Amino acid sequence: MIRIIVCLTSIVMLVGLTAPEPTPTFRRYFVAAESYESVGVFDVDKNDTLDLVSGDFWYEGPHFRRRHLIGNEPRKDQYYDDFSTIPMDVNADGRQDFVTGGWFDQTIRWVENPGDGKKTWPLHEIGKVGNVETTRAWDIDGDGKLEIVPNNPNHPLKYLKLTEPGTFKTINVAPTQGHGLGFGDVNADGRGDIIVSDGWLEAPVDRESGNWTLHKEFALGTASVPIIVADVNGDKRADLIVGQGHGYGLHWYEQTGDGKAKRSWTKHLIDDKNSQYHCLEWIDITGDGRPDLITGKRFRAHNDGDPGCYDPVGLYYFTWNVAQKKFEKHDISYGQAGVGKGTGIYFAVADLHKTGRKDIIVAGKDGLFVFFNEGSSKK
Repeated sequence: MIRIIVCLTSIVMLVGLTAPEPTPTFRRYFVAAESYESVGVFDVDKNDTLDLVSGDFWYEGPHFRRRHLIGNEPRKDQYYDDFSTIPMDVNADGRQDFVTGGWFDQTIRWVENPGDGKKTWPLHEIGKVGNVETTRAWDIDGDGKLEIVPNNPNHPLKYLKLTEPGTFKTINVAPTQGHGLGFGDVNADGRGDIIVSDGWLEAPVDRESGNWTLHKEFALGTASVPIIVADVNGDKRADLIVGQGHGYGLHWYEQTGDGKAKRSWTKHLIDDKNSQYHCLEWIDITGDGRPDLITGKRFRAHNDGDPGCYDPVGLYYFTWNVAQKKFEKHDISYGQAGVGKGTGIYFAVADLHKTGRKDIIVAGKDGLFVFFNEGSSKK
C-alpha cells in the first residue's frame, strides 16, 4: 500500500510539472488612429464602467469609440509631451485625475477630471523635474499611498509625494540617474529599493531624510521603465527583469549569494530578436495564478533612430517554465507595422468588461488598441 501511495504521488507531481500551460487567445480591437504613446484605464464618469484615457481624449466604456476631449496637447516634433497616464485622485474630490509628464517641457503635471464630459480638463503643474522619459507610481515610503517617480536621465532622482489635496512634496534620492527605473525590495529588509541603470539604491529607514546607498552591482544600459523586481525562479531572492529601451535585448538578472553583504547577479537571456523593449508589466495574464511578463517593441521610440527600428513590431507575453527554468515567448500581435502592434511608452492591463480575465490596452505611434483576453485553452 505504501508503495502504491508513493507511486501515485510521484505521478501526480510529474503531471503537475508537465501539465500544459493555459494559452489565452486575444481579440484585437481598434479604438483610435492617434499617436499618443500612453494610455491609462479608470472610471472617468463614475458609472461603474472602465474608460480609456489617452492623450487629448477619454473613451467611454464599454465600447471605447465615443470620445471626449480632455485638452489640446501641442505636438513636439513627432511626439506629444504625454509620457504616462497614472490614475490618482489628486484633489480628493472623489474623481480620478491623472498624472503625466513630458520630455520637452521637463514638467510633471496633474490633469484634473472636471466631472463633466463636455468640459476640458484643467492642467496643473507639479514641478520642473528635468526631461521626463516616463513616470511610474510606487509606494516608496510604505505608507500605503502611491508616490510619483519620474525617470529623468542625467537629472537628479526624486519622488513626489502627495501631502494634501493638490499639493506635492519633492523628496530627493540621488544626484543623478540614467535611462531606466524600477522599484522593489532587493535585500529583503522590508523596504522598497529603487533600481537605476548602474545599480540599486538601498532605502533608508527614513525615506525622506535618510541616505539612499547606491550599490553598483550591475550596468543595465538603456534599461526599460519599469525594471521589474520579482522572484523569478522561486528561490526567495528578488531578481530583475530588464528590457533594452533603445536597443536589442530582454534579460533577467538572477540574484545569488546570501542576499546581504555577498550578492551577485547572473544575466540570463529572455529574447535577443527584438529591440526597444521599453515598457514591461509583471501580471498574471494566463489565469493560472502566476505572474507573466507582458511587453513588446515600442514602435518608433526614437523616430527610426534605434537599432532594429525597421524590424517587425510585436506585443508578447512570456511565461516562466518551472521545469526548464526559462521564459517562453508567446505572440499576441506580430508583424510589419500596421499588421503587428507595437507598444508605446506606458500601457495598461485591466479587466475591462468584468470577465475575470485581464485585457491589454496599448497606445503608441501606431494607434490605440485593446487586446481582449478571450480565455485560455490548453496547448
